[in-house]
Amino acid sequence: MAELSERETATLAGGCFWCMVHPFDTWAGVFQVTSGYTGGHQPNPTYEEVCNGTTGHLEAVQVVFNPKLTSYRALIDRFWQEIDPTDAGGQFADRGSSYQTAIFYHSEDQHREALASMQALEASRRFDRPIATKILPAGPFYPAEAYHQNYYQKNSDHYQRYRQGSGRDRFIQQHWPEKK
Repeated sequence: MAELSERETATLAGGCFWCMVHPFDTWAGVFQVTSGYTGGHQPNPTYEEVCNGTTGHLEAVQVVFNPKLTSYRALIDRFWQEIDPTDAGGQFADRGSSYQTAIFYHSEDQHREALASMQALEASRRFDRPIATKILPAGPFYPAEAYHQNYYQKNSDHYQRYRQGSGRDRFIQQHWPEKK
């Protein structure tokens, strides 16, 4: 088991949390990716409450990783490649506040890295609209219900149809053609 000094946490809200697990789940140095809710005001929210928009939470993932094997910056750079960072109203087919994008930092180092990564993305002019993704301090994170965890593995056919139908894959291919 890795020492605590070899563990760091990244919390990322990229719309539907089902779609945010797979990109990080198989990375070398990533111990765990958990779907959940963060950024709101109600303790222990349920999926239904979050989707109704009454709790203030965003769907997010927490990525526990070894910073000696993968950097926080590498995770953030991958995050940008999985979302539409210019959409303030949700992500792809999922609309509403619970599907907005955000990076929740756990330290000042993470805050600096997230800001630098966002500034580099803006400077790249890859998108023709301004970046709408927020960078916020991390707060309580509540794991989602068990049936949401590793959804892409448990329900792979439905997950693939959802990704394709949502427009996420088409957007990623259009804006990140070098990514395979």
